[in-house]
Amino acid sequence: MGISMTDIKLDELARLISSWPRLMAKADRALIDDSLVLVDHLGAARSLVDVGSGAGLPGLPIKIARPDLRVTLIEADQAKAAFLVHASAALGLEGVEVVARRAEDAGQDPALREAFDVAVARALAPLPVLVELCLPLVRVGGRLLAQKTEAEEVASASNAIGLLGGELSRVVSAPSSARAAGTIVIIDKVRPTPARYPRRSGIPARKPL
Repeated sequence: MGISMTDIKLDELARLISSWPRLMAKADRALIDDSLVLVDHLGAARSLVDVGSGAGLPGLPIKIARPDLRVTLIEADQAKAAFLVHASAALGLEGVEVVARRAEDAGQDPALREAFDVAVARALAPLPVLVELCLPLVRVGGRLLAQKTEAEEVASASNAIGLLGGELSRVVSAPSSARAAGTIVIIDKVRPTPARYPRRSGIPARKPL
């Protein structure tokens, strides 16, 4: 049947990541494929935000697999944000916006706050911190998909989930060639996030909810 355009672009993304100095210690195709376990949980989403996107994982592989999505990549590191702009252009991806800001600041921006159907995050932070950084960006009726390992204690984030307007839906097993014990924590946004969240830059990590 030949190689699909999706596979060609995924391979090219792996090459772009590998060629960018000091972006990732390891950038093989398995890590990119690991991002794709989220695709089956997007539902009818039309907009997605990847928080702490880094090398574009999981946001760019998801965009390649679902070109209809409007994707926003939030990355505070300026060098990594520059890579995201470069990679999106090199891959010919339309409908991708790179926001070079901290997630705490983005979550208080009226243009971004509660603006997305889905938020995704991979290797961003412990779950209570991740919830505060991501859930304010999700509209009521949307969801947060957090890639985690099987060992993470989801109960530790129950207070944060409730305060931020979320409700734990379920935790599903999502193994890949990169993570045999991978899981996806699915959190539904059921109420608006109170205006005081997210707190100022650095506070969520120093004082988790």
